[in-house]
Amino acid sequence: MSRNVNFDLSHPLMEAGLESPADEEGVHDSFQQLIAEHRDNGAASSALELQQLQSDLDEENRDNMPLSGPEHEHRRRQGASDLECDGGEREMDPIQGEGWSSDTLKILSSMPSRTIGRNRGAIISQYCNKTLKLRRRRQTRPSIRDFSPSSRPSIRSYGMEGDTTDAEVSKRERLVNNLQNLPVSDRVRMLRGMPLSVAEKKEIRNLVMQKEKRILSNKKLSCCSQLKYYIIIAARKSWYSWLSFLHSLQPWQTLLKRVSGRFGTGVLSYFLFLKTLVFFNVFLFLVTGAFLVLPQAVHPPYRDTTSFSGLELLTGAGSFSHTVMYYGYYANYTLPRRSRDEGGGQNASTLTSDSQQFSYNMPLAYFFTIGMAFFITCIILVYSMSKTFGRSFRINKSNSILTMKTFSCWDFKVIKKKSVQIMSENIGTQLKELLAELTQKHTKSTFCKRFCRLMVHGVAWTICIASTTGCMAGVYYFSEFIHKDLQQNHRNLDVNPLMKEAKLLSLPTVVSVINLLLPALFNLVGWMETYESPSVFAYVAIGRNLMLKMSMLGVLCFHWLGRVAPEYKSIGLTCWEDFVGQELYRFLLMDFIFTLLDTLFGELLWRLFSEKVLKRKRKPVFDIARNVLDLIYGQTLAWLGVLFSPVLPVVQILKLFLVFYIKMSSVMLNCQAPRKPYRASQMTTIFITLLCIPSLLGASVCVTYTMWSITPSTSCGPFRTLDTMFKAGKHWMEILEKDNPSLSVLSKAHTYFVENPFFLFVGAGIFLIVIYFHSQVVDGQRKIISLLQDQIQNEGEDKKFLINRLQSVHKQKQDAGKRLKSQDSTC
Repeated sequence: MSRNVNFDLSHPLMEAGLESPADEEGVHDSFQQLIAEHRDNGAASSALELQQLQSDLDEENRDNMPLSGPEHEHRRRQGASDLECDGGEREMDPIQGEGWSSDTLKILSSMPSRTIGRNRGAIISQYCNKTLKLRRRRQTRPSIRDFSPSSRPSIRSYGMEGDTTDAEVSKRERLVNNLQNLPVSDRVRMLRGMPLSVAEKKEIRNLVMQKEKRILSNKKLSCCSQLKYYIIIAARKSWYSWLSFLHSLQPWQTLLKRVSGRFGTGVLSYFLFLKTLVFFNVFLFLVTGAFLVLPQAVHPPYRDTTSFSGLELLTGAGSFSHTVMYYGYYANYTLPRRSRDEGGGQNASTLTSDSQQFSYNMPLAYFFTIGMAFFITCIILVYSMSKTFGRSFRINKSNSILTMKTFSCWDFKVIKKKSVQIMSENIGTQLKELLAELTQKHTKSTFCKRFCRLMVHGVAWTICIASTTGCMAGVYYFSEFIHKDLQQNHRNLDVNPLMKEAKLLSLPTVVSVINLLLPALFNLVGWMETYESPSVFAYVAIGRNLMLKMSMLGVLCFHWLGRVAPEYKSIGLTCWEDFVGQELYRFLLMDFIFTLLDTLFGELLWRLFSEKVLKRKRKPVFDIARNVLDLIYGQTLAWLGVLFSPVLPVVQILKLFLVFYIKMSSVMLNCQAPRKPYRASQMTTIFITLLCIPSLLGASVCVTYTMWSITPSTSCGPFRTLDTMFKAGKHWMEILEKDNPSLSVLSKAHTYFVENPFFLFVGAGIFLIVIYFHSQVVDGQRKIISLLQDQIQNEGEDKKFLINRLQSVHKQKQDAGKRLKSQDSTC
């Protein structure tokens, strides 16, 4: 709120110990009564009210005067003159700049907007009204206002008189005794209100603390009390050490601060988003590793092993197919019992037999682990999105943020030279962004310019949509060609198996080339357009890259689930789930390889060409939109592949770690900061939203469709004997109901709540409604805050108007009094 805050600790109101909340009520009431009576009774009653307020203030000032003789009066005048000299160097008070009379200034100094700020600066900025009233209820000492003015002690009298040294020492000791008997909060308040130098206040505080230590040392504590005291101290130190250790475990803090200082919040948002993806994949791996990979690795099934050729690192096939990496390795029975007969479906009765020896049902664990992993990830994403919505869409005007960054953003605990340099660079970059936002001008263009701009935007979007559609069609027909080639290779037995596996890299390579080259075309088209700010250009580029990535993923999902899954036997596959898992591994690997190529050719070689050949110091600017969409594309592949390859999150974690350090090194060496700095306050929110709605939602739809509608392979995997993966839960419920008829309620609950897709859509709808309502609440809060800010500004104008009116009434009253005096003198 806009208030004129006065931090003058030597004000007379502070010496008397006036406390803000109690006195503000009277000031509020008096000011409201003054306005009301002026409105009802006219100028005469307003003048009487002003006179009454003036007399009250004069009496209060007389009560607050020190009772120490002329020397203190001289000191008071000297202090007042010093304050006036200090204030002259500062900016002039807006109230004093209006040229109002002394009586009006006295009334204005009692207004709530000035008394609240003064007392907050004198006591504690966090001292609220409720705490103060609670302390007053418990206070049994008589108030200082209950004493007569002559008997009130003056803090100025302690240590200020210079009659004799003994008198000064005795008064100082008396002051120390009085302060020692006060509570800590009152002691701090009184010390702050003393009109003494900082050195004298520090000396008095040390004397008080020494006296307390002597008193505590004289008291003999029992053994239990000493033990309790030491335990409390040890526990507190351990807790603070643990918090410091947890803070030190946060990865990449120094690197992120360095990036923020040199390149701003836009580039920083990319690395923060990458860090978020690492945590999501760590959570996913912990869930699948604890409930799927580890139990199956402890009880491995009997499988024929193949030799390692080295090509498996690129294709993901070969010997990797006989490990816990893929779906086909997992058993369809209770894990403690091994089965050597894995060939065809002869173990169909294993799900129903040996029900008395259940220890770990792998089909059921596989189904619910994947489902709960997606459900918890969705909850975390929705919660993160709601938090970032509230954090980024708050009303934070650049003027107020600039003031805070300028005067109160330095951390004085930082003492290392390197850390100080990083912090200074960070603050400097943030100030540049804020100043750029403040100086940004929205010019009104003519109709012709707006029409030409719309035409350019239309042409640019037409080019982007047409190129995306063409690439999508090309990928579709190329995947069709690969599928037919696999069918021909299955009929032709003379094909080399290594060559057959190498051909599987063609589709990931084509898609990765498109994902590398088409964003460059989008940037080229973007140079034709003109936007008001670089952030708008970044958001447009994000939209275009998102359109490209999601269209590619849509075509690939149709290829895997619509063609490969129903016709897997015609292309010579025994387990189509393993093939899809290998495809997703290949796509992740090729995406990482082309990320390295883009860093090498797009950033490093371009910088060398610009410096050596063009003889320019210009470096490429880090493309936030393309790099962020590459991360979302890779994370979508990882979520799609969890069902078919439970170890795929580990591959994604390794990829993200390598990408972080590669991109960090490339940004520091090969890139430059944006020529137009901008504050990316909402980029993190947009990244999390894109990760939730297109990415996780699309992956969840594909995984749900696979579990409910597609028939699993009959010779591999935990669901080989079932029509769909979804029936694993129903089958287990039938066994449970057969063995324990009293648990039939659980079977019915599973039928109505799990098998019925209506509740799945209801849950998804609830999540979307929560997101919508939260965004609406945040938007409503923004509107309310803006209205309140306008109201504060209008109330300030109203106060000025009322004060001017009161000033005019007071002058009229003074003129009338002068005329009466002149008439009496003439008579």
